[in-house]
Amino acid sequence: MVFGYARVSTTEQNLDLQLDAFLKEGIQEKNIYTDKVSSTKEERKNLSKLLDFVREGDTIVVWKLDRLARSLIHFTNFINQLNEKGVKFKSITEPFLDTTDTSSHSKFIVNMFAALAQLERDIIIERTKAGLESAKRRGKILGAPKGISKKNQQKAVLCEQYFNDGVLTVSEICEQLGISRATYYKYLRYRGLNGKLRPYKNR
Repeated sequence: MVFGYARVSTTEQNLDLQLDAFLKEGIQEKNIYTDKVSSTKEERKNLSKLLDFVREGDTIVVWKLDRLARSLIHFTNFINQLNEKGVKFKSITEPFLDTTDTSSHSKFIVNMFAALAQLERDIIIERTKAGLESAKRRGKILGAPKGISKKNQQKAVLCEQYFNDGVLTVSEICEQLGISRATYYKYLRYRGLNGKLRPYKNR
């Protein structure tokens, strides 16, 4: 089956352009999932429902990539998730983003996006580490918050930095720092981010 996913931000109102494009592609209205949420938000309820519903051999279509992904990292994570389920992906206005096309050109484009996403990850990690070292030299992170040992103080600061960047997923942050999700959230609370924490589904 072929499914469409459309999104407008909280400041936009009209889905008609995207819906008309899906109908023109022959996608049934009942198979179109929509969200009204900013591109920077982590949780998209109907996208999560769609990902839970699709099965091997299905295809997810978007009108434009920015309706789906907020970064290259987010896009490649999404594609990897679809690949694990045997689900294909297609962008209507960006025909070079089409995993239903088995040509070498299509595979090259997807692989190039994955390589750029890895570069984006590496830059974020290096920038955060450099910022941490600079802060240490200026004495800005001395005095660990109560309940966190000096050994783990740097990891707590890195958690805060990665959280504020908003690009790496929780799973990627935990893997990078060698900590559990529970520890990640613990560190964020100790860094005073209680009010900013939000659920991360399928991340």
